[in-house]
Amino acid sequence: MLNGLHTALSIACVGVLVTVASGSGLTQSAGPAGGAAPSGEVRAMWVQRGSLASPRMILSAVEMARAGGFNTLIVQVRGRGDAFYESRYEPRSFVLARQPASFDPLAVMLATAHRAGLKVHAWVNVNLVSDAEPPAARRHIVYVHPEWLMVPRPLALDLVRMNPKSAEYLKRLSDYTKARTDRLEGLFLSPLHEDAVEYTVRVIGDIADRYDVDGIHLDYIRFPNDEFDYSARALEEFRSAVSATASGSERREYASRARGRPLFYTEMFPQRWQEFRRAQLTALLTKIRSTVKARRSNAMLSAAVFPDATEAANHRFQEWGHWLESGLLDAICPMAYTTDPTLFRAQITNVKHLAGTRPVWAGIGAYQLSPNATIENIRAARQLGAEGFVLFSYDNLNASYVTTVAKEAFAR
Repeated sequence: MLNGLHTALSIACVGVLVTVASGSGLTQSAGPAGGAAPSGEVRAMWVQRGSLASPRMILSAVEMARAGGFNTLIVQVRGRGDAFYESRYEPRSFVLARQPASFDPLAVMLATAHRAGLKVHAWVNVNLVSDAEPPAARRHIVYVHPEWLMVPRPLALDLVRMNPKSAEYLKRLSDYTKARTDRLEGLFLSPLHEDAVEYTVRVIGDIADRYDVDGIHLDYIRFPNDEFDYSARALEEFRSAVSATASGSERREYASRARGRPLFYTEMFPQRWQEFRRAQLTALLTKIRSTVKARRSNAMLSAAVFPDATEAANHRFQEWGHWLESGLLDAICPMAYTTDPTLFRAQITNVKHLAGTRPVWAGIGAYQLSPNATIENIRAARQLGAEGFVLFSYDNLNASYVTTVAKEAFAR
């Protein structure tokens, strides 16, 4: 969601599901005095995974949201290829190590929040699966299938000749990312690997199938930047795509010129290489949508995106304008995390224009704003026609902040 922003991971072994369900005292709330304005508005907070570390922490998040007049929580249940729920495919997060095995953070959140009248969307980091330092759990996907990880162009010539199962392969990717933490969040799975795509779709489909979520919220459904993915399999997939549309003589010429040059096709057809990566990411989203809707037809599918559509499409291959036009998303959340109110208005204006009739939930970087600045952004988003807003994030706010925002922004 945000590079360089980390939540302290508090781990407490307190309470069990029955305690939360029967002892919380939560009841459905109509919000603060005066009601919500306007009617039907999505008033949400992102809740990072560190705040799902115990039943008590989950209860605190729900209580703050309910008391503040929020109606939706977007909770991070897959942060780095690990699970804050009972996953069939991925290891349980180390953050939950001191909790009993029966503790299921997503199940507790759903039971508690729904009882309080709040909707819950499961927030999933799609392609980002690890920090720069790989996790300890050996059954994690970066160890089981390192060949599925995206590779940056500067490492391509070395890694294309290296066995992905060797320890050196993962170490090279890890070291490269550690040296660039100001712009690389971690290690990413590649949507150019068919098996990686199927794995990601299974993980997300598992959540939609077994949990009564109100929505699935996609984050990091993008490339780190346009220097990725130059992994061996991705280069081979692009070679095959080019060869499929070439004449026989062209294929022979290209093959001859490509000998000993793994990057030949990407260098020969740079524009097509850009389009290929965009198309493969869109294909991943298409499969995710099909799976989610088949498992839970009423669940909304939303995504957090870069607000500049051109930058998103050209450098992250996140062509969200096309995604909306194609009906692949039910709502869009531009991450307008600026402290400049003029820029915020411009970003939301542009997103609303591109979104057409699709709902826009304005992403507001409350972590770096005063309560008054957040209130003004909420009001601006409403004036511009946004159907809701999402604050980033619950974990960086306190009750006083939320109460101030609610009193001024949610009263009619």
